[in-house]
Amino acid sequence: MMKRRSFLGVAAFAALTGCASTGNRSSGSVNAIARQPSVMPSFYAAVPTEPYPIPAVPPDVVPQRFWRQRVENPFPDERVGTIVVDPNAFYLHLVEEGGSAMRYGVGVGRQGFSWSGDAVVQYKRQWPRWKAPDDMVARQPELEPYSVANGGMDPGLDNPLGARALYLFENGQDTLYRIHGNPEAQSIGQAVSSGCIRMLNQDVIDLYNRVTDGARVVVRPSQMPDALA
Repeated sequence: MMKRRSFLGVAAFAALTGCASTGNRSSGSVNAIARQPSVMPSFYAAVPTEPYPIPAVPPDVVPQRFWRQRVENPFPDERVGTIVVDPNAFYLHLVEEGGSAMRYGVGVGRQGFSWSGDAVVQYKRQWPRWKAPDDMVARQPELEPYSVANGGMDPGLDNPLGARALYLFENGQDTLYRIHGNPEAQSIGQAVSSGCIRMLNQDVIDLYNRVTDGARVVVRPSQMPDALA
């Protein structure tokens, strides 16, 4: 059973579907720590071959601990191909064969929008459209051009879903929860979205290419302030 935390009504739940930045950053974010100058690895270079060419991840924005890397699998009880999201550490792990896992840094839902549970990747999309739910449009009328009725926002670098999106379902029902790219590198390691899991566009493309439809997704409970039921 999917456990949604701190959702007090339909409006709050609908906001989850937006996967858009709220502008509120967790005061305990790792990104609040002073960062040392860094040279980004080559896999964060520009990607000119995409339909919408992706710029390089700028240096000194994403702390090194959130760079994509293969690590020892911290979830040995999970089967190969499972995605495990740890919102407290701002990590997403993809369990691999041989005792390893591919680890990615992520941005997560802000306080009050966190939830935990199990789901599956029902399907994946390249350069998806983003549709602002009706309740979000009611609060932010400037989003009316991107409403469900108006067909949403065209794909592109400014689209909140970024270059790829994985759509999560539970028991055949859409959870309205997504793992997706985003144009804001500074959101990695932060609690900023309306509930979805944000990744660097370069990382979500890598994950997209590794994950199969039907893959299990485990979102661990959040311990961030005000996120507990």
